[in-house]
Amino acid sequence: MTRLGIVVLTLVTACLATAAAVGISPYWWAAALPLICTGVLGAWDLTQRRHSVLRNYPVLGHARYLLERIRPELQQYFVERNFDGRPFDRDIRSIVYERAKGTDAEEPFGTERDVYRPGHEFLVPSMAPCPVPDAPPRVRIGGPDCGRPYDMALLNVSAMSFGSLSANAVLALNGGAAAGGFAHDTGEGGLSEYHLRPGGDLVWEIGTGYFGCRTEDGDFDAAEFADKAAHDHVRCVSLKLSQGAKPGIGGVLPGAKVNAEIARVREVPEGRTVVSPPYHRVFSTPRELVRFIARMRELSGGKPAGFKLCVGSRRQFLAVCKAMLEEGTAPDFIVVDGAEGGTGAAPLEFVDHVGTPLTEGLHTVHNALVGVGLRDRVRIGASGKIATGTDLVKRMIQGADYGNAARAMMFAVGCIQAQRCHTNTCPTGVTTQDPRRARALDVTDKTARVRRYQEATVAGALQIMAAMGVTDPRQLRPHMLRRRVDACTDRSYAELYEWLAPGQLLAEPPASWAADWRAADPDRFTV
Repeated sequence: MTRLGIVVLTLVTACLATAAAVGISPYWWAAALPLICTGVLGAWDLTQRRHSVLRNYPVLGHARYLLERIRPELQQYFVERNFDGRPFDRDIRSIVYERAKGTDAEEPFGTERDVYRPGHEFLVPSMAPCPVPDAPPRVRIGGPDCGRPYDMALLNVSAMSFGSLSANAVLALNGGAAAGGFAHDTGEGGLSEYHLRPGGDLVWEIGTGYFGCRTEDGDFDAAEFADKAAHDHVRCVSLKLSQGAKPGIGGVLPGAKVNAEIARVREVPEGRTVVSPPYHRVFSTPRELVRFIARMRELSGGKPAGFKLCVGSRRQFLAVCKAMLEEGTAPDFIVVDGAEGGTGAAPLEFVDHVGTPLTEGLHTVHNALVGVGLRDRVRIGASGKIATGTDLVKRMIQGADYGNAARAMMFAVGCIQAQRCHTNTCPTGVTTQDPRRARALDVTDKTARVRRYQEATVAGALQIMAAMGVTDPRQLRPHMLRRRVDACTDRSYAELYEWLAPGQLLAEPPASWAADWRAADPDRFTV
């Protein structure tokens, strides 16, 4: 029986019980009143548009919000007793939800973090703070080979495909991007009408399956790519090499989610599980990769072209840098995905043990580009559990120019992290292709939430930078971020990591980089 049917049945039963209470015995009120309250509450849940959970689970869904109300008290109970040896960290979901709803507030009684715990990081405030800029700065994406550069916001929607996400979730994300003036990465699942209809700026991502621009045998279709990349809403094009959740293996979309519409967008058979290959057909060497990025830029009409990866071998990335130098061209941007990030499902071994964390990945890519003298023409995006203004400032100190958020954006459109994404039974309509469940996600409401979340997070980052005496992200330096090494010692990032000088790898590589630099071969990916 449908949810609507259950609510209607409850209301009919309530009416019958009321009639019995009036005409037979007042004892019937004991049944009539609860039924009336339940039926009215259920009807309200089905018609309201603010909470997706209540639209899918009328009446029962209120238990979730009851638990949410008492959560701070439960957390404080455990913090006071220190059951696990350290205080709770504040729930990131709560921060995102509050900002998305426009109810972000200050917290009393100071921090609940153990500031003396090894690994704790903190930003360095200035004795002379600066005024917060009136408007957020933007990052110009586009090197000398790019004819149509794009000004990227400091925080954008990271790659999540249509198919993994519902149509309504994609509409809300892109609508929020359009309203807030930031970019929306399509993910590797193709370019759909839901990406284009709201009018937000798009980074069209192409993965190993070449969905949306593939030939019948699964190869890259240059003509179809050029046709779609010409769309005005497509502002950048990106080649996905790997993602943080599962570097080295392709994505999987279960057959239950591959309906006729998704099959058409991805150009695959309906109802069949879609598995992206772990490797690309369009290149097999660093040199071929660099040439293909240049070809993507040319096919798109001069729009910025780049690639995304979860960093693995430093030697292989240096080989790509050598290929850039020898070919005389470079990508306009590189998105570094951290091994700790990723919204997609993946084997547990990959989630826990494969890939470089975002901090080290950013450090590798930033310093390699600096060392070969290309950092000024290649912008770096950071993707991997970026949810707050603090996260954004830290990543820019570590080498990024801008950030992308996936998980936090899912929270903004209503995700409660039920971890049922692959089952097609998402309770909030975010990651399902079941039209009845997806309908619970109200696009208008969630569009506003995405915009508010992004705006509040960037504002938080700017406020933090102003407190540090900085008005522009380019003024951030490694010594402004410190990490506690032990209970008595902390070190800045300038001390913890080695930072190369411009062109240093070309002139005289430091001993710690020399072996990798010598072994890097632009004509093969040396293990």
